Amino acid sequence: MDLDDTLIALADETRRDILKRLAAGDARVTEIAAPFDISLNSVSKHIRILERAGLVRRRVEGRDHFLSLDPKPLDYAAAWMQRERMAWTARLDRLEAALRAEDAIEAARKSSRKSNKRRRTP
Repeated sequence: MDLDDTLIALADETRRDILKRLAAGDARVTEIAAPFDISLNSVSKHIRILERAGLVRRRVEGRDHFLSLDPKPLDYAAAWMQRERMAWTARLDRLEAALRAEDAIEAARKSSRKSNKRRRTP
């Protein structure tokens, strides 16, 4: 599975709308194209991008072309996003801990300076 192709396919609202429709069940290309205010040729280009990403499968019966959703690339992308989120969360948690430690050291230095000044003044 090519994550780039999946993300490119998902980047367009028309393609996401096509996937939403196919999530409800298989449909003919003409049924998919009907609600869009674009040409059948334009819808076909969107469908080809979805097919390249593996999100849509085509079945031909006579003159009819039926499309179905294949969620595997979505599952793969979601798993990748989850792994990345976990990795970034861990990195950000470490950064936050380091910044808090640095703030605590700085606060201790300031407190120490104030104590030293108080001791010196008669």
